[in-house]
Amino acid sequence: MPWSVRLSMGFVALFVLFALFGQWLSPFDFRETSLLNRLEPPALFTGEDSPYLLGTDARGRDLLVRLAVGAQISLIVAVVGTLISAVFGSLLGLIAGARRGFAETAIMTAVDVQASLPIIIVALFVLAMFNNSFILLLIMIGFTDWEGYARLVRAATLSAKEQGYVTAQRVLGSSAARIYLRHVLPNIFNIILVKFTVSLPLTILLETALSFLGLGVQPPMTSLGQIMSEGRDRLLNAWWLTLFPGAMIFLLALSVSLIGDWLRDRLDPTLIEGRRA
Repeated sequence: MPWSVRLSMGFVALFVLFALFGQWLSPFDFRETSLLNRLEPPALFTGEDSPYLLGTDARGRDLLVRLAVGAQISLIVAVVGTLISAVFGSLLGLIAGARRGFAETAIMTAVDVQASLPIIIVALFVLAMFNNSFILLLIMIGFTDWEGYARLVRAATLSAKEQGYVTAQRVLGSSAARIYLRHVLPNIFNIILVKFTVSLPLTILLETALSFLGLGVQPPMTSLGQIMSEGRDRLLNAWWLTLFPGAMIFLLALSVSLIGDWLRDRLDPTLIEGRRA
């Protein structure tokens, strides 16, 4: 395993632990304000005797605990949103590859329409027109990349249909549902897994962009993108408000991308055969 992948896995593990338990590192609540302590610099770098290790924002809220909560919310949105895309797109791709005919034509037409839409513009329109809520945000993010899963799973299903184990199951009288759910889907799951790791960083960045524009996670909840948005007008005198959440987003997206590339190399059947040869 390359050292870059080891470091990436280590960072992802630390990010998850920080999201789950980071609130315990600070004595403050992430909504607790203190105008007397607004925009305090990080005590971790200044060496001052202050309880605010990573500084405070414009309302005097502790940045450390807000980063922990923001990481938690961003992680939930990214994982759940990507799971929605993966399940929905994979199911449609499996149906398109198994049924062919009208079902395949209708699904692939929907895929082409989805691929032609500027997702960020559609998300901005929907979230601006309707009552912005956490559930609506999850749904919007969840349906941004399903067409990629549909294309991949359809192609993999068409290839798997020609394999001997599928023919054997037909001869034995197995139903179509059993063949595709019990035999075809497990054999193409590695493709879905690799696509998931590739899509996850894009979902993280989409949530960050929406929150940065003020249409993502809404107060009193917070996310890394929202924290960055609050600090964008104070880059010179309060750099820590954008540096810390921005660095966390960048490193998380990079780490997941590196892990996804490694998984693709490990699980790609053509590359596996090449290594064996």
